Amino acid sequence: MRLYTAVILFIICASTTNAQWLTKDRVQNNQNYDKSLISWGYYFGVNSFDFDFDYIAEQEDIQVERTLGFNVGVVGNLRISEYIDVRTEPGLVFTQRNLQFSPDPRFERESDLLREVPSTYIYLPLMMRLKTKRLNNVRPFVSFGVATAVNLSSNEENPDDNFSGTFRTTSSPFFYEVGIGIDLYLQYFKFTPSIKGVFAASDELVRDDRPNSPWTSNLSSIQSRGIFLNFTFQ
Repeated sequence: MRLYTAVILFIICASTTNAQWLTKDRVQNNQNYDKSLISWGYYFGVNSFDFDFDYIAEQEDIQVERTLGFNVGVVGNLRISEYIDVRTEPGLVFTQRNLQFSPDPRFERESDLLREVPSTYIYLPLMMRLKTKRLNNVRPFVSFGVATAVNLSSNEENPDDNFSGTFRTTSSPFFYEVGIGIDLYLQYFKFTPSIKGVFAASDELVRDDRPNSPWTSNLSSIQSRGIFLNFTFQ
């Protein structure tokens, strides 16, 4: 199932949940949970990444085949007020993008048209979460923040470039992110499905050593962008 389908299902489930849980008063679970100054948890989820390309001169777009990756990490939450939290969710993000280049006389083999770009990020976000008033056992929120990451698969220091089959990216990109989600207060814990978009704020391209490279010579910058669908337990 592609991530976009999962996002649509998430929205449908959230709407159904609201309709069922908010129509009448219910016994509130974990009534004092949000009064803790600091709380902890963990999450797992899936992601889908692509690249945004900026070209020096006009050319046919590089096509990006996105694959479904996954995320796992821990949560640290600091309560600022009844409606505001500061939060960090460090974790590991695994994803891969396959780049399909247009034919070019400089390509020597057909295999040169395809470059696989695997990425393993140590993802370190810091975000602010703005929450609504709790309604029975449901509490929607929006979040926004910034993140730094370490890409363990970047190949930035690798002397081999595209002429040896390796598409290189920087090892320390920066991101900003926005998201929405719903806290669901269950009997023994809080469960939070959420969706967020992440967008690189820095150029991630490591250019090939030869200035006439058919892969990188016409690229001004490349920046990651992706969608995370996470499930958090606290």
